[in-house]
Parts: sequence; structure tokens; C-alpha cells
Amino acid sequence: MGERAKVAFVFPGQGSQYVGMGKDLHEQFDVARRTFLEAEEASGLPLTRLCFSGPEEELKLTEHTQPAILTVSIAALRVFESQFGLQPLCVAGHSLGEYSALVSVGALAFSDAVRVVRERGRLMQEAVPPGKGLMGVIHGLRAEEVRSICEEASRGEVVSPANLNGAGQIVIAGEREAVLRAMSLASERGAKRVLELPVSAPFHCCLMLPASEGLKKLLADVTIQPFSIGVVTNVQATVNLDSNRVKPLLVEQAVCPVRWEESVRQLEALGCERVVEIGPGRVLSGLIKRISSKLRAVNFGGCQDLKRITLN
Repeated sequence: MGERAKVAFVFPGQGSQYVGMGKDLHEQFDVARRTFLEAEEASGLPLTRLCFSGPEEELKLTEHTQPAILTVSIAALRVFESQFGLQPLCVAGHSLGEYSALVSVGALAFSDAVRVVRERGRLMQEAVPPGKGLMGVIHGLRAEEVRSICEEASRGEVVSPANLNGAGQIVIAGEREAVLRAMSLASERGAKRVLELPVSAPFHCCLMLPASEGLKKLLADVTIQPFSIGVVTNVQATVNLDSNRVKPLLVEQAVCPVRWEESVRQLEALGCERVVEIGPGRVLSGLIKRISSKLRAVNFGGCQDLKRITLN
């Protein structure tokens, strides 16, 4: 396979959704249509309508967003595989995207994944009352500085790094007032940009403990199959090939930061040269380009992207 064997697949998380995602794949490829049908049967949600027509406010509800992004990602993956016949060297996903990654290597059945992430979204939404939590993004400070700022800003409340995205971008999460204090401190200490994120709950912090406990019970009845393509996990930023580790890592992921920059460095260390972001948007390929000068990143989320992708 030559250079093709040096390709990694990565899958996006919440925030990459948009009304209209996956529509052209559904129109042009039977395999995409079958994927949407399978997802609707598994979830009981009108995912075709939500993805193609919205409305946006309904699509943005966490328990809708998560199965919707997963469905579009797997529809795109199946189209991509039908066109290129390519097996990656390894895979990774950002937060929710780790479920897509596990489906892609055969560890997790797609129908199980759709059911789990719908419930995951509901559990995460219910873990913190509306308005009590917040996430913010800080640009231009090092991870150590942000950790120190969070400790200083906490004053007995929860605020901590949630996504270590790389390229000078760190997302923090926690209780609303503590996050606002941390954002203010970050501005004072030279952050280039500080923004509140329009998300419905503070993901990847200890406030998600009720969600992780619910997820543990939910995953107890799910079968994880052995898999031979390594998954670089959010929690450890190392390759996992042990099916027995999948469930504990997914439970831990809900309350632990997403170590994305380290995950990208791991792709480099494994010998990857190209990365294909599969699913809606191009958030991850944009981050990868800023993190690594060695990895060539492209995104595949729709029919127009087929013409741009060359893997030889």
C-alpha cells in the first residue's frame, strides 16, 4: 500500500454540526442512505430531517447533536471507504468523535453507538442545571498557565481545562462564575483572545460525574469487539488496542480533558504522514495544520471533497 498505509482518520466532536450536513452524500450514495436509515431505527430520532433541514435550535440540542454528528461521520466514512478502499494506520476522535473512531475500527456497532451517544448527550445535559455551567476558549496561553489560572480562579468552585486543543487553543469548563473569573484572569495575563462557547453544558470536567456514572451503566450492556487498528484515546493520548479498556476510557472521558494536541503528536510518532478528517466541518484538520508541520490534513464531509482528496 506504500504511502497509503501512513494515513490516519480523525472524527469531529460537538460544535462541528450544521444544518445541511450529509445531505449530498445521502442524495448520491446508497451506503449513506442506509446509514441514516440505520441510525433513525436505532435512535428513534428523525435524524435525516434534523441534519438536512434543522431547525438549528433543535439540531443544537446535545441529545440530538451527538447522534447527528456520529451519523454523518459514519455515512461519510462508508462513502470514503467505497471510493478509496483504504484502511488507516490508526484513528482518533475529538470527544464525541471517539465513538465514531471506535465504530470505524469495528470495536463498536454503529447502532449501539447511536443509542449510546443519544443517551450520553442527555446525561451530559442533565448533569448540570441550565445556566449553572459554562465553557470558554482561551487563545495564546500555554497549558501550564491556564491550569494555574483555573486554580486561582476556582475559589472553591469548579473550573479546569477541558480541551487541550493545541495551536494555543485551550477550552476551560466548570461553574459559570468560576469560568468567568478564569477568563478575566486569562485576559489580564496576555491571552490573545477569550470567548464564551455557545454550548449547553460544561463538558469534560468533574461536574460531568453524574453523566459518567450513567454512562458506565449504559455501556455495561454494550458489546465491544476486538479490533486491530489502534485508537488514540482522548484520556491518555496513546494508542489503545485492548477491547477491555474501551468502556473504562469512555466513562473517564466524560470528566477528563481531551488531550488533542498530544493525540496529534502521537499520530506523528506512529509514522502517519496524512490525516483525513471524516465528518462534518473542518475543525480538526484546521487544528492539525497549526499543530504539526509534518502532517498533511484534509477533510471529507461531502461530495465536493471527493475531488480534492488524493492519497497517492
